[in-house]
Amino acid sequence: MKNKLFSFRVKKLGKDLAQNDRLIINALKYGISIVLFLLCGSVLILLQGQSPIAALEAIFQGAFGNKMAIGNTLRWTAPCIMTGAAAIVAFKAGVSNLGIAGQVTIGGFLAGLIGAFYELPPLAHITLIIVVAGVAGLLWSVVPAILRLFFNINEFITSLMLNYVANFLTQYLTQQVLAGGLDSWGYVNMEATPTVLSSAVLPDLIHGTSATLAVPIALIVAIAIAFLYKYTIQGYELKQVGENLKFAKVGGVKVVKQFLIIFLLSGFISGMCGGIEVIGTYKKFNTGFADTMGWDGISIARIAELNPIALIFVSFIWAALKAGAMQMERVISVNRLTVQIVQYLFVLFVSVDYEGIYLRAKERRAKKQYRKEMESVA
Repeated sequence: MKNKLFSFRVKKLGKDLAQNDRLIINALKYGISIVLFLLCGSVLILLQGQSPIAALEAIFQGAFGNKMAIGNTLRWTAPCIMTGAAAIVAFKAGVSNLGIAGQVTIGGFLAGLIGAFYELPPLAHITLIIVVAGVAGLLWSVVPAILRLFFNINEFITSLMLNYVANFLTQYLTQQVLAGGLDSWGYVNMEATPTVLSSAVLPDLIHGTSATLAVPIALIVAIAIAFLYKYTIQGYELKQVGENLKFAKVGGVKVVKQFLIIFLLSGFISGMCGGIEVIGTYKKFNTGFADTMGWDGISIARIAELNPIALIFVSFIWAALKAGAMQMERVISVNRLTVQIVQYLFVLFVSVDYEGIYLRAKERRAKKQYRKEMESVA
């Protein structure tokens, strides 16, 4: 009887957690993470002999101090949203697509070629580049999907390894094929494709800044993903695959088809991101330009708890830190990598199982209360 009573209390505890305590858990999670983020950042800045307050002021000025600063923040917001959206599509459905950087790279490479060597009217040229870049990322994502579906090779490993393949392949094609080779001390190698034609350049969002129409495109993608998961049958089936594979199969969901759709959609968004970055920011394909983009997207998606709308706000803050870090380095000589270090530490802090800690603490309190009640009855 006692065990049944306590079991009932524990079950009720879980129910109460879902209904009443979610806000407390999130407040603890982000409150503690922000405090640790600021503490770690302050320590790293002090170790470089500078004031944390001065560093924060420099970051704020670099992110929002004038039109150019705001434009730079928005410039970084777009790829953060795009790669974050690609990560959300995959992770929300339980798929470990760690190949986002490779898919961005392949999409960017194709965008650089079409932008530089094919002349079309501006609207047609830009549209073609974005679509082809998306398809290139999609096709690159097919490889780990097929290896998982038909050979049972974990996509965690294959998608990660394909990042390196994409990086080295595009380096080879850029330096040895397009640039005509040489080097290994014979010099004459290029690290980039030729500059894209003017018809391929993505228009500015804010004239005279680095912010382009990539920003509204990224916002449309994030909102579309939110709509897909919340209001469509397709989105419901994708979530079912991620939450409970066996239940999804029993419920009639075609798991193989949905798994493939997840990878293709994630790859398409990543490829689009690469294309937009090349024609919007760099105006040519630079080897290695996407090295950190995939991890940024995965980290931002994790902080946003796989919520596409929250992703927009988290991406903006992440981008502001990126933009502000450059100003901080110029003004007070604190290395910009300091910001990157604490950004990824913040992801680590947010990833702690606060819900489990809270639930265990509440369960201990319930046990203690239960014992007191039993002792008073006895």
